[in-house]
Amino acid sequence: MSRTINLIVIHCAASPNGKVLGSASKSAAAVIDQWHAQRGFHRQPAAIAAYNPDLKAIGYHFVLDVDGTKAAARALDEIGAHVAGHNANSIGICMVGTDQYSTAQWGALASLVKALLAKYPGVPVVGHRDLSPDKNGDGTVEPREWTKTCPGFTVAAWLAAGMKPQPTNTLAS
Repeated sequence: MSRTINLIVIHCAASPNGKVLGSASKSAAAVIDQWHAQRGFHRQPAAIAAYNPDLKAIGYHFVLDVDGTKAAARALDEIGAHVAGHNANSIGICMVGTDQYSTAQWGALASLVKALLAKYPGVPVVGHRDLSPDKNGDGTVEPREWTKTCPGFTVAAWLAAGMKPQPTNTLAS
């Protein structure tokens, strides 16, 4: 199955900043898979059989751990479960942490987004919070309208800065 991608959405795991989520025995994606299973998420049996059969519930396509490890979760052709109303045609990337990320994560994010934009040219890249409803109808989703603060940084500012780490959102070395 091939699907049209018209959005790349960056998320955060809402986990402690600077704490690696994965381990030698379990990837960060596997940890989030458990969280999503507890929340009632699930993947379709055919998708599980075709790609990452050990991950039965995760909603994201990629997870970036604090050490920069990139874990693929759902296949790009699989509909995600990461942002209501936008899953059918989007790719979800989750950064481990809440609002402070390592330089390794920033590098992994830039590399992944560049690769995805090469595959899907011109597709908008946004944060989960940017998809909150515009409650006052002025055409701008303002902080007071956010239903989530995820990913804890302004994606538009990160893109405008050439995908360089955002100083206020970078863990001290």
